[in-house]
Amino acid sequence: MLSYKYINKLFNNKIVILIVVILVIRALLNYSVPLMDKTEARYAEIARIMNETKNWITPQIDYGIPFWGKPPISSWMSAVSIYLFGENEFFLRLPYFFLSIILFFLTLKYSKPKNKLITGLILLTLPQFFLHLGVVSTDLFLTFGISLAFLSFWEFLNKKNRPSIYFFYLGLAIGILSKGPIAIILVVPPILIWMFWFSFDLKYILVKDFLYGLILFALVSIPWFFIAEKNSPGFLDYFLIGEHFKRFFDSNWIGDKYGFPKQQPVGTIWGFLFLFTLPWGIIIFKNLLKKFKKIIKNKWEFYLLLWITWTPIFFTTSSSLIHPYVLPVMPAIALLVGGFWDNVKYKNFYIIFSSGIIITVFIMYIFGFQKKIFLNNTDKFLIEKVDSNEPLFSLNEKSYSSQFYSQGSIEVLNVKQFESLQKTRGGFFIIINNKDFKDLKNTENLYLIESNEKKGLYKALIN
Repeated sequence: MLSYKYINKLFNNKIVILIVVILVIRALLNYSVPLMDKTEARYAEIARIMNETKNWITPQIDYGIPFWGKPPISSWMSAVSIYLFGENEFFLRLPYFFLSIILFFLTLKYSKPKNKLITGLILLTLPQFFLHLGVVSTDLFLTFGISLAFLSFWEFLNKKNRPSIYFFYLGLAIGILSKGPIAIILVVPPILIWMFWFSFDLKYILVKDFLYGLILFALVSIPWFFIAEKNSPGFLDYFLIGEHFKRFFDSNWIGDKYGFPKQQPVGTIWGFLFLFTLPWGIIIFKNLLKKFKKIIKNKWEFYLLLWITWTPIFFTTSSSLIHPYVLPVMPAIALLVGGFWDNVKYKNFYIIFSSGIIITVFIMYIFGFQKKIFLNNTDKFLIEKVDSNEPLFSLNEKSYSSQFYSQGSIEVLNVKQFESLQKTRGGFFIIINNKDFKDLKNTENLYLIESNEKKGLYKALIN
């Protein structure tokens, strides 16, 4: 049992206090920040429909419309959470928060014993990781799966811990069920490069535990894909060919059912890596300049370096990408910086800067400085003004947040349908983008209820 003296000493540690403060801040944000369009609200709506319809095989982006974009493990977790606790933002985000805590302790397990706390603080204050401590998306589950695979394989090879290979395969299976084969692409090549660099004999891994682990991987990861294809024909072609090849090579891929064209300049992934790891990435860069030859001779440090660099190398030539693509390397960055920590100058600067940004942003949020961001990127505040006894529509298109917060009751009208409905009845609510509103002919019987910079909620009065 932990003694009172030890617990008291632990909580007198300033790093521990900062870790607790940051986790509390993120939990409060998870409770109070509305679901943002498009990504977070989309996955929240998929989970809400899954819980409502009890269709656990085929994720649906709307009633009867399958979602082929990603496998379902994150939607399963969110759907289970709202089934158990309720249908609100905090409980939707709860599985991601818990998974982040598990990943936090998994990272600490592999850090230098005397630098465990600072390694944990580094992980939590990496901007990309802090952001995903509560975001409803597939990226955190992919990151967890990849991290579990990397760390378990290290244990398997270097600590002669044979059973850990099962966790390697389990990590890959979680990654596959999060985002698909990309999990294998981001894990296996850097491990093979590392084994080649340090002259590991491949025969070493061809043991019964390794082969049994392969069976475990197949049993966990593969069945859902075949069942999903049977229930929703065309899924495998869209997901494997479209999402994994056409999206990667063509930023203007017209077959994309759910996303939007992303035309980033070649090499943008490195900018994302730099920006979303500040200030901690600077420490890695400085050490690479000073002692690169020493790092590539150190098994652990080079293992982490390959983990960190392979993802941006792989995505360097792709222009169809977004910043969460660098999330899977965050635990490796925390571990590598934690390993360099003893020789870091200006330690207090890095701690104060990284923690201070989070605390400052939270204070700004409390005083409403970021309210406009939320108002313009979610329809929650519009939906809250709707009388539930009256029908709700959206002109031309509907957002995922409007679907979620209206519990799927919102319907889309085109201009002709809207004008016809105006002539036959009033008393309904409709969300209209500001640019569409300017093009409407008959607006005199529309009463503005609530608005933001992008759209407005109107009530159609009876003529």
